[in-house]
Amino acid sequence: MNSIPYGKQEITEKDIEAVIAVLNGDFLTQGPQVAAFEKAFAEYVGVGYAVAVANGTAALHLSAIALGVDKGSRVITTPITFAATSNCILYCGGQVEFADIDPTTGTLDPDSVERMILGKPKGYYQGIIPVDLAGYPVNLEKFGKIAKEHGLWVLEDACHAPGAHYQDSSGNRQKCGNGSIARLSIFSFHPVKHIATGEGGMITTNDASLYSKLLKLRTHGITKDRTLLTSYDGDWYYEMQDLGFNYRLPDILCALGISQLSKADERLDRRISIARNYDNAFSDGTIVTPLTPLSHLEEIGIKHAYHLYVIRTKQRLKLFNYLRERKILTQVHYIPLYKMPYYRKLGYSQTLCPNAESYYCECLSLPMFPSLREHEQQYVIDTINQFSDDSI
Repeated sequence: MNSIPYGKQEITEKDIEAVIAVLNGDFLTQGPQVAAFEKAFAEYVGVGYAVAVANGTAALHLSAIALGVDKGSRVITTPITFAATSNCILYCGGQVEFADIDPTTGTLDPDSVERMILGKPKGYYQGIIPVDLAGYPVNLEKFGKIAKEHGLWVLEDACHAPGAHYQDSSGNRQKCGNGSIARLSIFSFHPVKHIATGEGGMITTNDASLYSKLLKLRTHGITKDRTLLTSYDGDWYYEMQDLGFNYRLPDILCALGISQLSKADERLDRRISIARNYDNAFSDGTIVTPLTPLSHLEEIGIKHAYHLYVIRTKQRLKLFNYLRERKILTQVHYIPLYKMPYYRKLGYSQTLCPNAESYYCECLSLPMFPSLREHEQQYVIDTINQFSDDSI
């Protein structure tokens, strides 16, 4: 058997044909496929505006700029996430502070966030970045309430969660990225994500002014929009009005994104089916414990996107090595960011968040991708169930 990775893209003939059509056309970049992808994605998450960008990190960076993050800004986020989530604040000269996580979900704990805010003078913090870890949709209603009370903005890192939703206090389903609470939400189209374009990202919002700002920022701060120009010398005329970046997503990748998006619901259903099989296999908790079993999620109205299937085990290192020797390539998501050498140099404590510490010592991501075959998943399950202290 070939090695089984924790995540993997699936490219079909339809995807390839979509890319070839662009290669045979007139525009490789800055053409009609960009707007088409943005429109399709906005409709998918139920939001007013979407802005395609070069990758998820670019999406975070531009969002931070658009929200006004600068040298005086302090922003709260989770330590259990990829580095880009907090780095985007540092890129703008701001400061990051880490709140602890909810041990039952691995996501940012609203109570921990509120305690941090109440412990500081009014106006000390400017924003909150919750992360839909592994595809679990955080309850943005709770963060929205905290943000409103203290004059903060919310930026949702939904890279793991296209198609996921939670149920608000009125019983309404709130889809990740729909702009009902977060001023901006961001997504990634890295190959291991639900929608794979190689590299790519998307920012979603219902705020027209932020949308306009993002369009300029992704293209060097330049605009040709006659309604925004301070002068006009002819149809060729353009102005650089802000210091922006070349964070555009080319038509080639947008075409691939549109094709991938057309299969998003089908593939999400497959991820949920894989998660259900794992849940059933490990329900006794003898060797490993599923982080967020589906049965519990369905009771509270949550649809998990299952970018990752995370288990917890007291024997993480032994199990990791045991599985790797048997060609099952699991991964750890994530090392608390404040433990990274760069953050240590900035003076962050190495035992900052007790729940995050405990989670990190036990978490392990099992193979989770739509093209995972039944016999491959069964091999993963059987191999784990055969594991014991004497296995290595």
